[in-house]
Amino acid sequence: MVDKSTVKLLADLSLTMFRKNFFGIYHGSISAKIDQHDFMINTSDAIFDEMDENSFCSLNISKQDYRWNIASMESHIHATIYANIHEAKYIAFGMPIYTTAYTFEHDKIIFEDFFGKVTFGEISIYNPGDFSTWYKRNALEITKYLKESDNNIMVIKGIGTYVYDRDIHELVKKIAILENSCRLLSIKTSFE
Repeated sequence: MVDKSTVKLLADLSLTMFRKNFFGIYHGSISAKIDQHDFMINTSDAIFDEMDENSFCSLNISKQDYRWNIASMESHIHATIYANIHEAKYIAFGMPIYTTAYTFEHDKIIFEDFFGKVTFGEISIYNPGDFSTWYKRNALEITKYLKESDNNIMVIKGIGTYVYDRDIHELVKKIAILENSCRLLSIKTSFE
């Protein structure tokens, strides 16, 4: 059973993030920590612009059961983050177009706009190396990186962005600033 108010909150924000291209139709994940043992995450077949209570499932952070079979393929990453970063209350993963495109040609994002510079300063872009082994090692690498990060965000070359926060609105704000800043950096090159 999933909490209806949390479902509504995540469903509304998922629609907004879908409209802003953070999520694809089936691509991405969003979760909320329910208590110290459990979290709620989208199912593997969730459509991000039409989320409802059937789009989410509740999982135990440390024990896998049959529900993990229907959960997002990112569930093990979310569980590892929740188990190791106690400030994490909400987590989102997506592939924002401008941010992800920026990773192909750069090793770090050096923000030039006011909001990006004030919020992040700069963000290193994580190179995952061999894509064929990424899903075997990503949960530990992502969690380690986020634990050491000052801004609760990880931009991964060619894969996308992970972000966590205690406040869901701060999480969404960081995603929006990051993507808008990368969009401005992209547009800037057309004027050069």
